[in-house]
Amino acid sequence: MLTEQNTDYLTPQGDLALQITALPHNTNGFGDIYGGWLVSQMDIAGTSVAAKIAKGRVATVAIDQMSFLVPVTVGSQLSFYTETLTIGHSSIQIRVEVWSESLLVDDWRKVTEAAFVFVAIDNNGRTRTVS
Repeated sequence: MLTEQNTDYLTPQGDLALQITALPHNTNGFGDIYGGWLVSQMDIAGTSVAAKIAKGRVATVAIDQMSFLVPVTVGSQLSFYTETLTIGHSSIQIRVEVWSESLLVDDWRKVTEAAFVFVAIDNNGRTRTVS
């Protein structure tokens, strides 16, 4: 498991899929972003990649464990990197890493990562083969 102490030497793995700035409405009363909001943005980044691979609609069916390594404050620029781990008959596993950059100081840190599993689905919501 990653800890804050051993992430300083790391660089993002995968391709940049999404960048967004943490805004005040994404934060709690202390100015830190909500973990659930961050997970939803990770899902968006992973879905965009999985849908391209599946050539159509996908649904998120699982997320492996994740830990938040550092807090993210309002105004931070968040970068979401994705890497395809496996492509199965109907499923696609994508690792999503999140990195935070403060625009006020030179501060680039890994926030979290998780593997998302997506399943290709047809227009009726039934599992289909990845195209």
